[in-house]
Amino acid sequence: MDISLKGRAALITGGSKGLGLAMAKRFAESGADVAIIARGKEALDEAEKATRAVAKGKVAAISADIATMAGCQSVFDQTMKALGKVDILVSNAGAFRAAPIEQLTDELFQGDIDQKVFAQLRLSRLVWPQMKERRWGRIINVLSIMAKAPSANTAPTSVTRAAGMALTKVLAGEGGPHNITVNALLVGSIMSSQQPINAERAGLALEDFIKRQATGTPLGRIGEAEEFANIACFLVSEQASYITGTAINVDGGKSPLV
Repeated sequence: MDISLKGRAALITGGSKGLGLAMAKRFAESGADVAIIARGKEALDEAEKATRAVAKGKVAAISADIATMAGCQSVFDQTMKALGKVDILVSNAGAFRAAPIEQLTDELFQGDIDQKVFAQLRLSRLVWPQMKERRWGRIINVLSIMAKAPSANTAPTSVTRAAGMALTKVLAGEGGPHNITVNALLVGSIMSSQQPINAERAGLALEDFIKRQATGTPLGRIGEAEEFANIACFLVSEQASYITGTAINVDGGKSPLV
C-alpha cells in the first residue's frame, strides 16, 4: 500500500528518540511536514538531522516541556509558525513511572497525569478548532497495553494510560461529525529509548532484559520502532478514514486482552 501524507502537517511529542523519532521519519518520508517536540536539545538536534535526511517536506524541531499549559501553548504556537497548520497530532511523550502503593507519592502521580493525560487533552484542545474548520484531522494517543490489563506495582502509569484510552474514545465521539479520527496505539514490548532505562531499573543487562520481555509474546520477540511507525502512518492516512475510537495493541500478541 502506497501511503502519501503530502500536504499534511504533523506534530509529534516525545519525537526525539525511539517510537517518536521512528514516526517522525516515517511521516516525513511519506510527504508530511513534521514538527518534532522534545525537551532535550541535544537529542532533538540529532532527531531533526535524521528526519531531514529522509524528509520530502518541512521539518521543525521544538524544545518544550508539555507538562504545563504554557508548554503546550508554546509547542502549538511554534508549530503553527513553522508549518502553518496541524492536521495530525501524535501524543507520544511520557516515561514509564511505577511504584508500589506505599511508595506512590502525590507528586509522582500528579507528574504522570500532567505529562500524559493533561498534555493529550491540552494539545488536542489547541489543534481541534482548525481540524473542525478544515473537516480533516487525525489524533493518535500513544499508550500502553497496561491501559487494558494493568498489573501490580504499575501505578501511576497504568492508571494514566487507562485515562488516555477513555479520552481517546470521548474525543472520537466528538470528532466524528467533523471528520476527525482519534485512536490509541497501545505499546507492548518494543525496542525504543525506554528499554535501556527499564533494563537498568530491573538490574539486568539490556540483552537479558530484552529476552525476558520477549517471553510470553506469541511472536517470540519484541517489536521494532519502525513496525510501530508503520501502523501509525497508516492510521493518519486517508486509507484509515473509517477507523476511529479504537485502542490497538501493538504488542506481538502479548496482551491478554484484545
